[in-house]
Parts: sequence; structure tokens; C-alpha cells
Amino acid sequence: MQYFNKFINYTLFIILFNYTIAFAQESTAIVGKILDQNGYEIPYAAVGILNKNIGSTSTEDGAFYFRIPNSVLEDTLTVSSLGFSTFAIKVNDFLSLPKKEIILEEKTTALSEVVVNSITYYVKNALKALRTNTVSKNHQLNILYRRWSVEDNLCRFFIEHSINAIDRGPSSYLVKFSVDDARTSADYRFVKNEQKIHALKYMTYNNPLRKGISLKEYKWTKTGDSSYDNEDVIIAKGKMGDNETIWLYIGMDSYKIYKLEMTKKPKIGKLLTATYIYKKNNNGLLYLSYHQREWEGAAPLPENIKKVLKANGKPVRNYIPIGYRHEAYVLDIEYNKSRFNTAEELENKDMTQYKTAYNASFWKMLNLPPHTRFYNKNIGDLIDMYGVPIENQFKYSNMR
Repeated sequence: MQYFNKFINYTLFIILFNYTIAFAQESTAIVGKILDQNGYEIPYAAVGILNKNIGSTSTEDGAFYFRIPNSVLEDTLTVSSLGFSTFAIKVNDFLSLPKKEIILEEKTTALSEVVVNSITYYVKNALKALRTNTVSKNHQLNILYRRWSVEDNLCRFFIEHSINAIDRGPSSYLVKFSVDDARTSADYRFVKNEQKIHALKYMTYNNPLRKGISLKEYKWTKTGDSSYDNEDVIIAKGKMGDNETIWLYIGMDSYKIYKLEMTKKPKIGKLLTATYIYKKNNNGLLYLSYHQREWEGAAPLPENIKKVLKANGKPVRNYIPIGYRHEAYVLDIEYNKSRFNTAEELENKDMTQYKTAYNASFWKMLNLPPHTRFYNKNIGDLIDMYGVPIENQFKYSNMR
């Protein structure tokens, strides 16, 4: 049976490999950067071919990368971002540009001077319309999930999962998910702190929209205004005592929540900050596009580490500052249930406990987002630790 399973896995990999090669030959890479009129990068913009549900999200440095089938080269590429007018260009015209940069024009609003209704009116209606404004039927998200483990403000471990997840949108919870492939860096941690469940589940549990926001528990104020896809957007700040603050970016006409930011004091740890970015599909419904969060805390220093520090004449502490930095990109969305290929993960365990085989070819073929300053800073810590290139760490740390 063991050899049969290996044969099946090998066969499936060969089929996937051949399919990916064929797709690469019949597709075109869309690579570029999104800037404002002053030359500053625009992060987390939705970029793609809207009517085909093909696209990506720009990184924090404004860069984007995805592939499209050659059959849609005559379609229109659109870019939407908070605070800017929506931009559109024919795909072939974009590919003809000598410099693959898209300049967005800032869109001003008059909301600073007058708001017709109270801020709670917009929050109330946004929460009420959450289910109808988002993709709330079962859909599959292909998610690239990254987690960096931090000690003393240095990244000492990195793990990356390619995940298929069945979701019902921010008005509900994840239905199920499975890890398709995984890779890790070398492990330079002193404290191998583990989460009780997969970090993807924490991503959903920490989202106030999924938990349900009680309007009366927060004190609401208007903190600014913006725009999205030619709709005026109002920014509502909700504060719950000294423990939690959330910001909702709400469309004034549609009541759609385009972005959520939060900061809170968690039950375990010192501080939690998070951002959730949503974008439209071809029917105008929102789904998760990008997520980033950081958790800060502390952990007891193991006795063996204390002895090593003491033997080397270095200060010995009882606790060491630790943290997690998370980043999740939604690379693709699938609505056809017959094409879902997500197994159900029943166990609650840390990301490191998923013993998925590492395939270097899989990661080379995946539509990975461009590396950002954030990514390079964290990976740079891991490389500088002992001077080992990250590709070598992937190669030798994932041998099983």
C-alpha cells in the first residue's frame, strides 16, 4: 500500500507538472508596479481582469505578478485602490508599455465637510449588509500563507504553506482547508513556541467581522474619508475601552467594507495588530484578497539556553520577547464545486506539524508575489544568521 500511495502521488505530480508547463506555454506573465502621481508605491491594490476573475493584489511595494491565458489578451486590465480613481487599460496595451508602471490618480472627496448620517448609521448598515455584499456561498481560495517566528526582534524561523480553503466569506467561518505543499527555513529559534491551531484559523478567529461586531460595545467616531472604485468611502473607528480598536472602510452607497484594521490586547501576549483587505469579483461581491498581522509576546527561556548564555558570559534572562509575523495572499478563487480539491483538516496543530512533502518544482511554478521590503527584511535575518542562502535552507531543511 505504501508503494501504491507513492506511485499515485508521483503520478499526480507528473500530471500537475505537465499541466503547469502547458499552461505556462499558453499564458502570459503580467508584471508591473502601481504608483501614485508622486512616484510612491501603492500597496494592496486589486489588479486583474475583473470579468474573468483573474488577478492579484499589489504588494506593500506596489508590485504585482500573475499569469493570464493568451485568450484574454484583448480584455481589459483594471486597478482599484482605496483613495484613487479606478484605472483601466487593454492588456495588450499594458504589455506594450516600455515601462510596466501604472499611475493612479488620487480621488478627493468632500466627506470631510459633511456627513449626512451619523457614523453608527453606516457601521450598522455595513454589518447588516455584510452577507449580501460578500461572496457568502461556498468558494475555494488558493492561499499562500507565510509565518515568521521572531525572537528579540530578529526572525529566526520561516514557514510557508500553499493552502486550499473552502470559505463562506467574512460573515461566516472557514468550512475546511488542506495544506498542498509546505517549506521552511532553517530553525534558529531558542524557544520553539507552537500555536495550538493552524495560523490560518487564527486569521479567521481574530477577524471581528467573522466573530460578529456588537455595535453598542464600541464607541464610534469618523476618522477620515477615502474612495474605492469611484465610490466615496467613510472610515469608521470603533474603540472598546483600552483593549481593542478597529477601523472599517465603508462604501457610503453600497455599505461594503473594503478594508478592516485592528489593534488589540490579546488574552495571551502583549499586542496584536491585523489588516484584512477585500476586493471585488466580477459580480461586485467582495472576498478576502490580502491579510497581514503581527503578534507580540514573551516566553520562558529554556534552561539549556540559559546555561549556554551563562557559560559564554552573556546576560541570562528568565523571559525572551517573541512574536509572529503573518502574511496571506489569496492567489485564486474557484466557485465551481466540482473543481474543489480541498481535503478536510480535522486536527488542531501548529503549522510545523503538517508533514506535507516539499516539492521544489511546485514552488518554482507557483505564482508567487514579488518580494517586498517586509519579506526581504525577514528573510534577510535568516540568511544573515549563518550566511546560508534561503534556497539552500529550503532544500536541506525540508528533506524527509
